[in-house]
This record gives sequence, structure tokens and C-alpha cells, in this order.
Amino acid sequence: MAVAQEMGIWPRLREAATGVERLVFVNADGRPVASIRTRPRGGRREEVEVARNDLITLLLTKAREHSHIIEDDSVTALHQDGGGIDVTFRRSPSRRFDLVVGADGLHSTIRALAFGPEERFARPYGMFVGTVRSPIPIEDPHTVLMYNEPGTSLTIHPAGGKPGFAFIFRGQHDFDYRDPDQGRRLVESTYAGGGWLTTYALQEWGAAEDRYFDAVTRTDVPHWSAGREVLLGDAASCISLFGEGSSSAIVGAKTLAEAIATHPGNHTAAFAAYEHAHRKYVRPLHRGAGIASRLLVPKTRLGITMRNAALNVLPFQNQR
Repeated sequence: MAVAQEMGIWPRLREAATGVERLVFVNADGRPVASIRTRPRGGRREEVEVARNDLITLLLTKAREHSHIIEDDSVTALHQDGGGIDVTFRRSPSRRFDLVVGADGLHSTIRALAFGPEERFARPYGMFVGTVRSPIPIEDPHTVLMYNEPGTSLTIHPAGGKPGFAFIFRGQHDFDYRDPDQGRRLVESTYAGGGWLTTYALQEWGAAEDRYFDAVTRTDVPHWSAGREVLLGDAASCISLFGEGSSSAIVGAKTLAEAIATHPGNHTAAFAAYEHAHRKYVRPLHRGAGIASRLLVPKTRLGITMRNAALNVLPFQNQR
């Protein structure tokens, strides 16, 4: 929040907020069985949940004020020497830069070019996530509904008027994120015969052209920099889905910028200071990922029952 305020985008983030305040767990008949608040009530801490596309649009609009944006292109090669880095693009002419920051996500191209193939750093979490838009009218725009069976969850999220289904499930499957049909089949086979809105959600999933699917993955890169190249956000360190990736990336960008400003002309010292500080920030987020996964996707029927019972003995969770 503090970084967004400095950037001048906090008011617009608040306007774009989904407005979600609660996660309600339902049974196969759609009846509530437990709930938990997703936003803090009162106190000094404020936070907002924003749809990914809205956040990207705001950040990119702000970046255009001071940056040259090369669109519809990708990096194919990096060659660094003592004075800079020559960057080869797929479509645009090659250019030379002082530094390269790989902030291109879980499947980072920059990381692959500068540090090695993804297999060295990706640690599958044993879970998968798929999302697709939903045309179902939302009764309560402030509430996310979730249905669990052992090892699976089906969610419908109001998303600020653009509702969507999310399939989050456990499994040990060899998966190639570049094969969209593989992800489609995994969801369909995993959720076949499920209760609540599963049949309807699978129909939307099968018919959609813009579905999303990927494995929940932990990124573990021993060192975030190599010469004049440095990694940021999910490219450097994440547990996708459970690791507060967008927030930690924004904080990491601020930390990196301050380190570069503190050590002008000395990228080695700047990158070391950034990594030292930001690893401390993301470490607790990684520890919390296990708790979040057990809460949202219990492995067994008993685990679902115990989760619901535990939430129901916390009366403040159900206050509206």
C-alpha cells in the first residue's frame, strides 16, 4: 500500500477493488457450512483485492510516464560485458542497456537466458489451478463461495462484476504449461462427477477460449543476480497462488530501486543489498503458503470437516 501511495495509484486501486470481504464454504447443496473474513476489519491496516488485469493496466499506465515500452516482443539473447548488456529481441532491433531486470514471472525467459533452464529452479507444489469466466449471476458481490471435496476446491469469485470459476486441486502429474489441452484434460478428469456447481463449471471450462491453467510452483533461485542481470518478483522467488506474488513483487521493485539509488554506479553492491533485504520479506510468505493450501484444499474428508469446525468456533469470522 505504501508503495502504491508513493506511485500515486492508490486511489485508483481502491476504485478498482473487487469489494470481496468473505470466503464462505458451502456443501454440495450450496448451503454455507463455514466462513472466514478475507479483509481485516478496523485497525490501521488497509488492503484491497484487485483483479490482475486491472492491476496490470494501472501499473503499465504509470510506467509509460517515464519509460519506453516495447510491446508485442520478447527477448531471445543476452550478452553482457564490463560496460553493459546487449539484448536481442525477437522482432525489434537489438539494443544495449546498463542493467536487465527479469520481472517476467514464474516461467521467466530472462531467468532461463541468464541463469539456466526452468527445471533447475522450479519446485512443483503438488497442486494445480485453473480459472475461467462465469456467466452465473452473483447474489452477493462481497462473498467468494467455495466447495470442497477431498483434494479439490471449486470457487466462484464475484471479481468486481466479472465473476469467474477457479479449480484448485492436489495431484502429482507431469505437466507442461505450454500444452493447453493437457491442463484442460486434467481439470475435466479431476472434477468429473463433482457436486455443487461442478457440472456447470466444467461446461464453461470446456467451451472457453481464454481459460488459464498452471501448476502451483515454488521458485527457488540460489542467487538473484548474475553480473548486470537481476531477477524480481515471481521470476526470483514465489509460491504461485499462495505467496502474495503481486504485492511482494511491488515491494521488491521498490527495494531494488532504492538499492540502486543508494549504490550509484555499483550494481554488484545494489543487487546484493536488494536480495539481502527482500529475501527477509518473502521468507514468511513462503511459510504461510502451507497454511493457506491446507485451509483452501484439505486433503481428506476429515480434513474438510475439521477445517469447517475450527472456523465455526471463531464467532468473529461470521460477523457481517
